[in-house]
Amino acid sequence: MSTPDNPVTARLGGLDSEIVDHRFKGLPPDAAGKTVGELAAERRNLHTGGFTTPVMTLSAEHLAHNLALMETYTERHGLAFAPHGKTSMAPQLFARQLDHGAWGVTLAVPHQVRVAREFGVPRIFLANELVDAAALRWIAAELDADPAFRFICYADSPRGVELMHAALTEAGATRPVDVVIELGAGDGARTGVRTEAEAYEIADLVAAADTLRLVGIAGYEGEVPQADHARVTAWLRRLTSLAVEFDKAGRFADLDEIVVSAGGSAWFDAVAEVFAELPELSRPTLKLLRSGAYVSHDEGQYRKVTPFNRVPQEGSLRSAFTLWSQVVSRPEPGQAFLNAGKRDAAYDLHLPQARAVRPADGGPERAADGVHVVSLSDQHAWVRTEEDVTLEVGDRVALGMSHPCTIFDKWQLIPVVQEDGTVTEYIRTYF
Repeated sequence: MSTPDNPVTARLGGLDSEIVDHRFKGLPPDAAGKTVGELAAERRNLHTGGFTTPVMTLSAEHLAHNLALMETYTERHGLAFAPHGKTSMAPQLFARQLDHGAWGVTLAVPHQVRVAREFGVPRIFLANELVDAAALRWIAAELDADPAFRFICYADSPRGVELMHAALTEAGATRPVDVVIELGAGDGARTGVRTEAEAYEIADLVAAADTLRLVGIAGYEGEVPQADHARVTAWLRRLTSLAVEFDKAGRFADLDEIVVSAGGSAWFDAVAEVFAELPELSRPTLKLLRSGAYVSHDEGQYRKVTPFNRVPQEGSLRSAFTLWSQVVSRPEPGQAFLNAGKRDAAYDLHLPQARAVRPADGGPERAADGVHVVSLSDQHAWVRTEEDVTLEVGDRVALGMSHPCTIFDKWQLIPVVQEDGTVTEYIRTYF
């Protein structure tokens, strides 16, 4: 799918002209000096086209499936969608998400916003309080220069409001910055106000600052302590109740729409459930979901906690990442070492899982039964093999990944591979 007026798609052409060289891990050495577009046009085979190990890949079919699934899911539940782009920081994926109906993208820090704007993303939700004066000056200039640009960020402290107002005033901002009050997920959770009383205090401060505009209430349910369905939905009902009370108090009277937002990748079914209960407000409501890990999914963290496990009739996501590595040592029976480690694979939540083996002698690919990654060094995966498992030096091992948020940042140019091994394109990331 491609939307002709997608502003991001219109700016992607320059990526094809980037030169392939030593900066990009795993790409064929004999491709050095070609442009990315030229290499993609060759449609090399991942396994026979000169790619070196380790090399991270994305499944073309699984990416397409995941994008389409979340489009239909959000439409079915009446949700707007601003997937968290910090998961991938890949403008090509931003473009596809917009093509699949996304309202915009969610980001975390000013650098990410600059990348998104460089590629024309028209709407950005910054899931943080923005208190950096230099970044606020830049945001003010972006808003002034582009009347169509929509930017929303959190507010969760009096000091934050003070710093935002001071920086925007000094910058001579002509458009106010839209803010949502962030409701924290409880004591000991991450950012956000802990009480409704604090939310009212900050709302008063925002109302007194002509450089800011209060547009709604938001938060992140993934930080609810000891999260389960009951605790998460209880917190979400606090969030929606706060929006209702603010609306009754006339705090949104001058808006075209009221923003109510939540949604990580573990509990978006609960967000859909509670947001469906939200009564009609005085203005149209933008019910904004922000889940981002879905685009690649994974074989660890999110496979275990995806809402689609709890509500299987909604569909299922597919893991799109595969890290191809190679056996470089077999020093003892039952032990092997692969040439992929912490520099290449996510390891903050779960270790990689061996999925398949391609023998060095050209034999058929087989399941990696009895092959287990037990530890990672900087450049090695420590592997334990069960008795009678055949695994030779030179064999290639496919590894499934956990936690995509710490995978994309390790790879600047990622081959997208069809099921038959054909590499169709390369995803450029910016971290």
